[in-house]
Amino acid sequence: MKEEWLTPEELAQRTGYTRQTINKWIKREQWITKPKPGVQGGKARVVKIDERVTAFLDDTRHAAEPAGTYLVRSNTLPALLTSFVQQMTPQEQENLQKLLLREGVTGLLQRLGIESK
Repeated sequence: MKEEWLTPEELAQRTGYTRQTINKWIKREQWITKPKPGVQGGKARVVKIDERVTAFLDDTRHAAEPAGTYLVRSNTLPALLTSFVQQMTPQEQENLQKLLLREGVTGLLQRLGIESK
């Protein structure tokens, strides 16, 4: 079987963890690494994906937080719109407010390609 070597970034993408978390584990767990071929400077490394790495990642899955439970309210559109607006920057909020005042509901629906009846 061919040995598998991955960069911390590739390992992060495969597992869903961040590159920083993977790098922390590499140091703490003393995983086998080597310089990444073709990259000079010595910083870029690849990790040997062996039984220790696989077992550690499997164990961390069990330690992960349980899946969240989401409650759905019967009228979620106002809450959704409020959440969207709260995530906007002040400038984006101001621009949206200007658009709504200028276009009105009918204009907004037309821009979204939604026909009002």
